[in-house]
Amino acid sequence: MGAELSLDERNLLSVAYKNSVGARRQAWRAVNTLEQREASASKGAAILDLIRDYRHKVEAELNSKCHDVLDILTKELVPKAASSESKVFYLKMKGDYHRYLAEFASGESHGKCAQEAHDSYQLASETAIAELPPTHPIRLGLALNFSVFYYEVYASPEKACLLAKAAFDDAMQVMDSLDEDQYKDSAAIMQLLRDNLTLWTSDMQQSADGKAEQDGTAVEDF
Repeated sequence: MGAELSLDERNLLSVAYKNSVGARRQAWRAVNTLEQREASASKGAAILDLIRDYRHKVEAELNSKCHDVLDILTKELVPKAASSESKVFYLKMKGDYHRYLAEFASGESHGKCAQEAHDSYQLASETAIAELPPTHPIRLGLALNFSVFYYEVYASPEKACLLAKAAFDDAMQVMDSLDEDQYKDSAAIMQLLRDNLTLWTSDMQQSADGKAEQDGTAVEDF
């Protein structure tokens, strides 16, 4: 790649990889659930072997796709990011794709992917807080995904809620200064943050009461 991508090029790249990887993430979750169900039902090794073979195939595809985009981000896009907005956008993407790898990795590999995701999200957050307004859609989207990372990968609902609530509250304080279009863009992402906060808070309360938790995330990606 040569110069920094234009806004349209950046968005096209993001959507293309998100759609490609998203379909495989859904497939992995479905086959992983099926594998667990069949294992508990003890229906025979042959069926389980077929399911595991397919899961491994999906994992190989996910691994390849995620590393493709991470290679582009690390070698080309992040170093050439000229604006704060671009830098935060690409660092958020790095965090996202390391998170996707962590979803199916195990052992030492899981820990490494999780740490890489955390470090990318953290650097993006530091830049966003310093250089982007609280209502900026990329800053809000980053807060949404980083909080999901804490909830889903680090299993830390308290930290997830703190991060999401801080982003929501900071944006809320200056929403009145936005024009109509800006307000709509920011409000849409803030609603996603609120949806997750509502569900996560309910899950934590149910856990404290000794009740079964729900499926913990309403919206997991922006």
